[in-house]
Amino acid sequence: MAPAIDKAQLVARLRELLEADLQLITQGQLEAQAGATHQEAKAEGDKDMRSTETSYLARGLAKRVSELRASIAQLSSFRPRSFDGDSPLGLGALVRVENDEGETSSYFLSPSGGGITVALAADKVLVVTPSSPIGRALIGRQAGDEVELATPQGQRTLCIATVV
Repeated sequence: MAPAIDKAQLVARLRELLEADLQLITQGQLEAQAGATHQEAKAEGDKDMRSTETSYLARGLAKRVSELRASIAQLSSFRPRSFDGDSPLGLGALVRVENDEGETSSYFLSPSGGGITVALAADKVLVVTPSSPIGRALIGRQAGDEVELATPQGQRTLCIATVV
């Protein structure tokens, strides 16, 4: 793992990505709400569900907006700590693992933003949360440990190469 990765910068970039998503989804929510109440969305018969379906979409987008706001707030106060080789992994750990084929991947254990890949310099880091399968497998482990992970391709063994 390149020591050049600044975890505070990684968290800031993750927040920027979530804020961009929030902006897009908020716009979509507003459009869906307008569509649900628009004159042309009125039912033309008892089987016409356009306004109902549009309101379901608006409600789902409103829920996602709320989740994104909570994630951004969480990341705004999150300060990742440093880990050494003997520290058990927890929130804020930047981890490089090696799989059975010798390929390496980098993960950042974050309180939110799971599933987002953050590119910093030449590194790409996948954000995982403690509730994700990878996060659950890594929490509490140390550098040098091997973890078993069930994937759609079958059982995989990952070796924790470095932790920062």
